[in-house]
Amino acid sequence: MSDTIKTKRLEGTHLIVETQGGTETYDSKFLVAALLIFVARGSGTIEPEESAKMIDLIEDYFHMQGAESLELLTRAMSEMAENPDLGQALIDLAPTLTEGDKEEIALMALKVVAADGRREVTEMEKFNQAVEAIGISPEIVHRAFDRYFAETLPGT
Repeated sequence: MSDTIKTKRLEGTHLIVETQGGTETYDSKFLVAALLIFVARGSGTIEPEESAKMIDLIEDYFHMQGAESLELLTRAMSEMAENPDLGQALIDLAPTLTEGDKEEIALMALKVVAADGRREVTEMEKFNQAVEAIGISPEIVHRAFDRYFAETLPGT
């Protein structure tokens, strides 16, 4: 049974969500984990390569240990499964992100899409939904693509 959101409010850079089960606090780290999971699940399942890439990306970006990164991703998967409305609520955190954060998030999402070596149309659709939901401008997405290709193309 899902846990319906009763109230939600933004306090600084934290989203406070109250459900019948209690009150939870979410931050940009949780938002990033949830977005990466959303994109990775675009093909129906999260491949092992995608899981490993998400752990590495979160670890590097937030300067976390691998176990902490895995714990954050596990928590995000679990809480998103328990409360399907949480994804929509997390969008309230988008204004707390800087343009630089948004570019990094878009770049991380592109890396997750590519992690398993297959370009799935459904994953790119999820990517587009995610960047639109948190208000990442087309210019920022373009910069993220430029950076992705600069990092991955041979001879660059």
